[in-house]
Amino acid sequence: MYNKTFWKQLLIALALFLAGWFTIGGAQAQGKPEKSKVTIAVGGKNLFYYLPLTIAERLGYFKDEGLDVEIVDFAGGAKALQAVVGGSADVVSGAYEHTINLQAKGQQYQEFVLQGRAPQIVLVVSNKTMPNFKSIADLKGKKIGVTAPGSSTNIMANFVLAKAGLKPSDVSFIGVGASAGAVAAMRSGQIDAMANLDPVISMLTQKNEVKIASDTRTLKETQAVFGGNMPSGCLYASTKFIEQNPNTTQALTNAMVRALKWLQKAGPSDIVKTVPESYLLGDRALYLAAWDKVKEAISPDGVMPADGPHTALTTLQQFDPDLKGKTIKLDNTFTNTFVQKANAKYK
Repeated sequence: MYNKTFWKQLLIALALFLAGWFTIGGAQAQGKPEKSKVTIAVGGKNLFYYLPLTIAERLGYFKDEGLDVEIVDFAGGAKALQAVVGGSADVVSGAYEHTINLQAKGQQYQEFVLQGRAPQIVLVVSNKTMPNFKSIADLKGKKIGVTAPGSSTNIMANFVLAKAGLKPSDVSFIGVGASAGAVAAMRSGQIDAMANLDPVISMLTQKNEVKIASDTRTLKETQAVFGGNMPSGCLYASTKFIEQNPNTTQALTNAMVRALKWLQKAGPSDIVKTVPESYLLGDRALYLAAWDKVKEAISPDGVMPADGPHTALTTLQQFDPDLKGKTIKLDNTFTNTFVQKANAKYK
C-alpha cells in the first residue's frame, strides 16, 4: 500500500501539472497576434458611423491588444473596400452588405465585429433646387450626392428609390465625401438630394436647408425602412486573412468591443474630449446634438442580430442585378465567434 506521503506528493504533482496545462491553454487562447501591424481602410472616419473605430484608436485599445494599427481614410466605403481587395489594407471598417456583394462575385469576405445596428444614413432633398419636393418619385432625373459611388450611402439611396419604383439609372449619383465637401455640394446647388450621415446631415437640417425624405438613425426608423434589423458598420476581412490570423482578428475584436462598451457609458463631454477637433466641423453643440440622434444606432456588444444578414440580402436584391439568381450563403458572410470571446473578456 502507498503511504500518505506518496499520495500527498502525487496530488501536488497533479495540481502543478494542471496549473501548467491551464496556463498554456490560456496563452493559446490569448496568443500573440500573428500580424501585429494591421492596416484598416475606412470611408469617412469622422462620421458617427465609424465612431467606435476612432474610440478604439484614440484610447489606445488596439495597442493594449498588441497591435500597431494604421487607419487609412477614404472618401467612401466603396473606396475602402477597393483598398482591401487590392491588397493595400488588411481589414475594412465599413458596411456589412459589401460581404454579400463580394460573395456574389466569388470573393469570400466575413464580418467579425459589428459597430452599428442601424445604418444612420439619411436621404435629404435640397430646399434650394427642389422647393416643391413631395415624394421620392420626384427625384427622377435628379443629381443625388453619396459619400462615394457603390458605398453604403449609395446602397441605401438605391433601395429607397426602388421602393418608389425608380431604378438606379433614373438618377445621377455623385461622390461628395463625408465632411465639409458634402455640405458645400448641397449648399451650392451641385446636387438636388444627398444620402449621407451625421454630423453632415445635422449641419444641413439645423438651418432648414434640406427636407428629410428617409431616415435610418434609430432602430424604429431603420425597421420601418428595411423591414427588419439592418446591420451597418463593421470590421470585415477576407476569410483567408481571418483563418490565417485568428489571434490578430481576436485582438481587433477585443479592442472594438471595449470601445463599444465605453460608448455605452460615455457622456457627451467624454466623446468631445476623445475625438479629434476636426470631427466637430467647427460646431461643438451641433456635434453633440447629432450624437444624441444616432447613439442608439451604435451596437452595444458587436454581435450581429439574428435577422440582420437576411434583411441586408433582401435589401440588395431589390435593385442589384448581380444578386438575382445567385445563391448566397449568409452564414459565410459573418461570424460572432470572436465577439463572444471579447464580450467574455470585457464584461
